[in-house]
Amino acid sequence: MRAKVTDQGLLIPKRLLEGIDEVEIREEDGLIVILFIQPEDPIYQLGTEPLTIDLVDASVNHD
Repeated sequence: MRAKVTDQGLLIPKRLLEGIDEVEIREEDGLIVILFIQPEDPIYQLGTEPLTIDLVDASVNHD
């Protein structure tokens, strides 16, 4: 795809950003890089607050 750079910048077609709420734009080695920022998955928070109770396997309760 080719796009025209105007005085206002560059227009990225909405169909390329469907379902995306936020992006990071940066320049790397002469390239414009657009990274989609995904919402943090709550599963990565599991285990951050371990329980201190008398259970053999507290992970069954997911914190």
